[in-house]
Amino acid sequence: MPTESASCSTARQAKQKRKSHSLSIRRTNSSEQERTGLPRDMLEGQDSKLPSSVRNTLLELFGQIEREFENLYIENLELRREIDTLNERLAAEGQAIDGAELSKGQLKTKASHSTSQLSQKLKTTYKASTSKIVSSFKTTTSRAACQLVKEYIGHRDGIWDVSVARTQPVVLGTASADHTALLWSIETGKCLVKYAGHVGSVNSIKFHPSEQLALTASGDQTAHIWRYAVQLPTPQPVADTSISGEDEVECSDKDEPDLDGDVSSDCPTIRVPLTSLKSHQGVVIAADWLVGGKQAVTASWDRTANLYDVETSELVHSLTGHDQELTHCCTHPTQRLVVTSSRDTTFRLWDFRDPSIHSVNVFQGHTDTVTSAVFTVGDNVVSGSDDRTVKVWDLKNMRSPIATIRTDSAINRINVCVGQKIIALPHDNRQVRLFDMSGVRLARLPRSSRQGHRRMVCCSAWSEDHPVCNLFTCGFDRQAIGWNINIPALLQEK
Repeated sequence: MPTESASCSTARQAKQKRKSHSLSIRRTNSSEQERTGLPRDMLEGQDSKLPSSVRNTLLELFGQIEREFENLYIENLELRREIDTLNERLAAEGQAIDGAELSKGQLKTKASHSTSQLSQKLKTTYKASTSKIVSSFKTTTSRAACQLVKEYIGHRDGIWDVSVARTQPVVLGTASADHTALLWSIETGKCLVKYAGHVGSVNSIKFHPSEQLALTASGDQTAHIWRYAVQLPTPQPVADTSISGEDEVECSDKDEPDLDGDVSSDCPTIRVPLTSLKSHQGVVIAADWLVGGKQAVTASWDRTANLYDVETSELVHSLTGHDQELTHCCTHPTQRLVVTSSRDTTFRLWDFRDPSIHSVNVFQGHTDTVTSAVFTVGDNVVSGSDDRTVKVWDLKNMRSPIATIRTDSAINRINVCVGQKIIALPHDNRQVRLFDMSGVRLARLPRSSRQGHRRMVCCSAWSEDHPVCNLFTCGFDRQAIGWNINIPALLQEK
């Protein structure tokens, strides 16, 4: 009868250990469930100013922490035993394997490699187990600090861009693939004005810094400047839209809001622009006002960005250099600087401060399409990409970013809360996350079957001074959402 090899015997022993380890964890979990009842009863009997729902949540989280760390401790012991056993087996095999001897260097290398693998397994197990605990705390914080206030529903197709007026009256603007741009009352969610002058998808909307003018870019290869006049309705009391329970659920297209009725049909409609900017040979994907509002810049799929004189509609400069289609453009709030993003994995900084010199700097650091790059106060630029990263750059040093944020999904048009330096990241996977400029995650906006976006989130926009909503998001689920973000609470948790 053939004898069992040493390797088979070792494999069988390891399998038995894993089985016993699994049973020990089950016993530990069952005993923990029995023990957690005692401290819960004791704590519930104590006087506390916390609401009962908050206390119950804390008790569950602390019980989970204790169970997870005890399981980690047990698994750590088992892994240490496996390491010792492995070292003993390698030492024995080092004397004679198939009649050949291993040198001390080979034996040390093999043992070191196996030990490092087990060490990595321990680290991975620890991260996976504790991430659930951290996520629970983050979810609780997000619900308390990020509240959905208003939904703006009326477009017939996905919404590409959202923007907030910088002059009184403060209104919300949305640009949609349904060939229209809509202006909304932020407080009531009522549509105030419809712009229907484009014959293609409206890809972006930006408001003039000092006048009631809007700039829209379109798939019809033009950008339009149009004037609006609105009268805000009387705001109604805001309903409580907060929910309880887990906010991370899967939603299908069937959960999208019912948009059979066209709520924008009763709005005053503008069909003729004040000015039309025509020079591109492809889709105009984005447009923005330069500081002062006397010039505008457009970005196109024809791989160029154009600088126009607003009063005369004349082309002042054509900015060339990108190797592929442009995806976005943005202007500095106080200086004559423009940044353009492209599918060629770069973004470029164009300097128009000196009329005689138009310098350009190329920023390389992403590995996929740069979906947007925006300015912050000072000398920083924040870029987002389909490579699932966001990078913070210093304009004085373009060689490498000063911070990198890594995520699990492609990132669309980002926006920075200038006063608090908080970045809002809209994702392809329907999430919206908030980070600070150093890369620390602050919150994730709540999303469930009853609130939040149900399809790709395309854009975000901050409105720091508005008393009701200070963050707006829009998506391909044909709606825009206004959020109230308690920034002091987020920064305090950080």
